[in-house]
Amino acid sequence: MKARVFVMLKDGVLDPQGAAVQHALGGLGFEGVEGVRQGKVIELDLAKGTTEETVREMCEKLLANTVIESYRIEMA
Repeated sequence: MKARVFVMLKDGVLDPQGAAVQHALGGLGFEGVEGVRQGKVIELDLAKGTTEETVREMCEKLLANTVIESYRIEMA
């Protein structure tokens, strides 16, 4: 069983990496990029029977800083 956790900074939190990517894209001639938010994807290989609630606990305790980040879980 696999789980994917998508972690992004919450709206309103400054994203300096996203700003750097946006600036670099403009420097490369890509027009029309009005904003960039950068995040991360964490893939977990899980033992059979591991619940989404367990993955949620992992996110709350380690994988995401819930003060400034939000996350979304996909189980497959």
